Amino acid sequence: MFTKGRRVPESSRDLFKRPLGEDLPESGLSKIDSKHMLITVGDVVSLTVREHGLVPSLSIYDGMTERREMTGFAALVKNEGLKETVVRNPAGEITPELVTAIRESLGGHGKIIHVEGEEDLAAMPCILLAPLGSYVIYGWPGKGMKLVTTDESIQREIELLIEKMEELE
Repeated sequence: MFTKGRRVPESSRDLFKRPLGEDLPESGLSKIDSKHMLITVGDVVSLTVREHGLVPSLSIYDGMTERREMTGFAALVKNEGLKETVVRNPAGEITPELVTAIRESLGGHGKIIHVEGEEDLAAMPCILLAPLGSYVIYGWPGKGMKLVTTDESIQREIELLIEKMEELE
């Protein structure tokens, strides 16, 4: 499904603005079960989760939040000397490079992907590729965090959304 890049078509933008999962208040992080794979997408979410003592299997960030430079998580990565994989991914797209990095990072612990561009759609391949029962937490700009627990239903929903995207050459 990801041999070529995908882009959100202008005509379907609203479909991709609909939130997936449930609201997750910061206080809800204490209920995250460490038996499940945990993936975070977004700078603020990744930093917040780590500040609560949780180390995700995978964190994806782009160094920005709401189109403004966000250095908190980037500073944490740099200051702790954490290894990261750097990939290119333009806004509104899912590149094969991003998907490959996600696929290769799953199953590890403390993996980090730094996206040059935007990680706005990275939760989608994470949800699709993660084992059933995984937690994917992503940021919903201006609203907080969202939690998706992967199951066959949400994975099928993601597959349908991806099928609506334009395939890139």
